[in-house]
Amino acid sequence: TDLMDNFTIYFGHVLSDSFYPVLQRAIGVGSAFEGWSPRDQDVVYCVLVPMTPPRGHTFHLELDTAGQRPVRNFRVRVQLECTCTREQQGENMLCFLHHPEEELRRNQDPSLLHTLCTGSYLDVHKTARWFYQLVRAVWPALPQSHNWHLVLLPSRRSCQFQVSNGRESFRIEMLFGVRRGDSDVFVSSQPREACTPSTTWPESYAVAEVKFFKHIARQAPPDSLHLKCLQFFTRLQLGLGFSTYTTKTIVMHLLNIVPVSRWRRRYFLQRLGDINENLHCCLEEKRLNHFIIGNNRFPQEISLPLDIASAEPPNLFHHLAQHPAAHSQALSEY
Repeated sequence: TDLMDNFTIYFGHVLSDSFYPVLQRAIGVGSAFEGWSPRDQDVVYCVLVPMTPPRGHTFHLELDTAGQRPVRNFRVRVQLECTCTREQQGENMLCFLHHPEEELRRNQDPSLLHTLCTGSYLDVHKTARWFYQLVRAVWPALPQSHNWHLVLLPSRRSCQFQVSNGRESFRIEMLFGVRRGDSDVFVSSQPREACTPSTTWPESYAVAEVKFFKHIARQAPPDSLHLKCLQFFTRLQLGLGFSTYTTKTIVMHLLNIVPVSRWRRRYFLQRLGDINENLHCCLEEKRLNHFIIGNNRFPQEISLPLDIASAEPPNLFHHLAQHPAAHSQALSEY
């Protein structure tokens, strides 16, 4: 967290007068920040860096309606806005819309449309390369650089790196995204499918999920083992066809209906049995509802867009319903 806060501060210094996205404080997401991890020995610390538009630009999120997918995809359209009034107020900026191109080329850095976009849309691959350049440029200025060694790792849709000091090593994945309104839902660079186009930004519920686990932690008794149940059951399945997200979804559904007092140490085996039974029922029915979309029991303190709260929950097991061979394989592995 200290490292990411330092990165944010220095990113702000470097980008203060630029027309690149404005980077907000990183938000820890995923299992490491939720308090559990399937493998302690190779934890990846995943953070989401919210981006807001620079001066003279606006972001517009457009839903991609092509195809029926369990998770929705968006595109981030970048538009220029008039800044003539700011110029009149003495701001050191020419209006991208109303100044001649020759004057803009001569006196001002290019707009975001000419750096990180493909056409009018923010490009994930270009943004990832820009993040790598930023991390490489800023690293020598950070206090951590005196005692830690930085190694950048390849990735097309995020910025991944490792820092080590001879005794400890941390692997970090820096995702980036745009917030949907004032909610805890983002469109992010994290891919959902093998070949996600570079202008596609899948909807991400990772921040809302972290907040849900914090919500549970505030209510849970000190000896609650809900995270141990999740970690234990996930480890049992390593190497099988069940994703970590499947187990996490089942546990989140159970946490929403089983009182937190019933997750204490003495109920450990009962709760493991509940997870097991839920998985079996979902496999038999070929249906596992998404936890956040369409969940009318979701804690109100976590902000969701109206279309998420009222939507029909996608079936995370839709592939089992469509492919009998996959269903047979899943039952066999179970």
